[in-house]
Amino acid sequence: MTVTQVMGCGIQKGAGEYYRGVEMDATLLPKVKVEVVVSKIPVEHIIEAAKRALYTGHIGDGKIFVYNVMKVVKVRTGEEDYAALQDVE
Repeated sequence: MTVTQVMGCGIQKGAGEYYRGVEMDATLLPKVKVEVVVSKIPVEHIIEAAKRALYTGHIGDGKIFVYNVMKVVKVRTGEEDYAALQDVE
């Protein structure tokens, strides 16, 4: 999982919206981007968990994008695909 502080705008257009209780007046608003790659857990379970955790019912709750990962290579060991995603014991 990777969490990144980013700037962006969606339907809010960055004008006079609230972010964490503070009114922001900017073209781009602060956002949080979370990237998760899974191998064993069904993607539907991840989506449902994220929806439950992120839902506020207000504009700005975010979007979930699902991509296929075509190849994974662990640089240190040379492991590929499923093996590259496993924890080190």
